[in-house]
Amino acid sequence: MNVDFGRTSSDYAKYRAGFPEAFYTRLEKDGVLTPGLRVLDLGTGTGTVARNLARRGHAVTALDVSAPQLEAAARLARDEGLTIDFREAPAENTGLPSGAFDLVFAGQCWHWFDRAAAAREVFRLLKPGGKLILCHFDWMALPGNLLEATEALVEEFSPRVQLDVERFSQGLGIYPQWFRDVGVAGFQSITSFTFDTFTPYTHEAWRGRMRANARVGAMLKPEEVVRFDAALGAILTARFPQEPMPVPHRVFALVAERP
Repeated sequence: MNVDFGRTSSDYAKYRAGFPEAFYTRLEKDGVLTPGLRVLDLGTGTGTVARNLARRGHAVTALDVSAPQLEAAARLARDEGLTIDFREAPAENTGLPSGAFDLVFAGQCWHWFDRAAAAREVFRLLKPGGKLILCHFDWMALPGNLLEATEALVEEFSPRVQLDVERFSQGLGIYPQWFRDVGVAGFQSITSFTFDTFTPYTHEAWRGRMRANARVGAMLKPEEVVRFDAALGAILTARFPQEPMPVPHRVFALVAERP
C-alpha cells in the first residue's frame, strides 16, 4: 500500500484540524506540559502540534520523512513568527542526541512507524523523567451522521483498504495496543485520558479535509480524487446542508514516563 502524504500537503495544511485547545489545557492541568520544555514532535506533518507547543514557549524540534509536508510546516511556522527546528528524519532513527528532550509527542502517527523501534528511539531521546505522549484526534462515525456517509464514500473509492489506524482502534478512537508498545520499551507510570468534542467544518473545509485523507489524496490517482471530491460535495448539499457542520471527534492520549 503506497501512502504519500506529500501529495496532500496543500489541503493537509489548510483544512486538516489539529488537536483542540482542550487537549493542551488537559496536559497542562495534569502537569505534563510545564513552562520551558525541550520538546520533540515526531511525524509532524504540517506541524500543527509543533506550532501549538511553540506558541506556548517550548523549544520545539519537529521531524517528518516527507519533504513537502515539512516545507508546508515551515511556511506556516514562519507566517506566525514561530521558531521551530524542522528536520527530515524517521522516528525510528532520528540522529538526535540521547537525553535531549523533556517530552516527545507522536500525534496521529504512531501506527505509521515501526513501533518497537520508534519506542526504543524515544526512550533513548528522553532524559530520565521525560515523557512520551501518544495522541489521536479521530472522527466518530455514528448511524446516519456525516462521518458514516463519508466513510461509505471512501470505501467506494478505496475498497477493502484498511489502514493500521483503523485496525488498531476499530473506529472507537482508543488505542489499547499502544500501552504494550511503551511497556515493552521500558516506559513506566503510564496514564491515559480521552474526551469527546465537536469540530466545526464548512462544506469546503470538509471536502479539503477528506482530500487530505490517507485513503483519498495520499493514495488515489488525481482524477479519482477529483471524482471523489465531486461526489462528496453532492452528498453534503443533499444530506448535510447546515454550515458549519459540527463534526464529532474523540481525543485519546497516552502518557508514559522514562524512568
